[in-house]
Amino acid sequence: MSTSTVVLTRRFPFLFIYRTACLRFRSPVPRALLAFLRRSLRYDRPRRLRHRNGTLSVSFFDHFDARVPAANAVSGMAVNDDCKLKFLELKAKRTYRFIIYKIEEKQKEILVEKLGEPNLTYEDFTASLPENECRYAIYDFDFVTEENLQKSKIFFIAWSPDTSRVRSKMLYASSKERFKRELDGIQVELQATDPTEMGLDVIRGRAN
Repeated sequence: MSTSTVVLTRRFPFLFIYRTACLRFRSPVPRALLAFLRRSLRYDRPRRLRHRNGTLSVSFFDHFDARVPAANAVSGMAVNDDCKLKFLELKAKRTYRFIIYKIEEKQKEILVEKLGEPNLTYEDFTASLPENECRYAIYDFDFVTEENLQKSKIFFIAWSPDTSRVRSKMLYASSKERFKRELDGIQVELQATDPTEMGLDVIRGRAN
């Protein structure tokens, strides 16, 4: 979960964004992990580290030059044009069954990693997600209603497995909301930390 507060100064053309990214743990956050984060979480200029009742939050304070077009700026990450283009093709033409997006930390950019052909199944989609790495994904889910009507819904899935790196979890969590705004047409959002949280029964339940 992440929240953002945006301030545009009058005198200086800079856009300041104060962000808080949160991670929830199933057990108390280990002291060793907190110590490690305080030492190493400097890639995104963290200003505050808090933990309480199994919830870990890191606050950031970023700035961007407002004179530069920033439509594709997502928490310091650029969004490759293909991300939106392929999403529009899925939404309008149903060219793909799913799209998987990856954050390239070195390039500071969100990219399309994989495109799923329309004939692929949900099992094919879940098998395409890495077991120990975070990803964003779009899935076009077909289903039949109780009235026997054929429908479809576009899912946005934030895949953040428990076994992925803490730094990666924080990066994906803090970038998610603004990246979603680039993809106009998402109907259902799902957050998953293990396969059971995004099983086919879960998808069916959220679609109805």
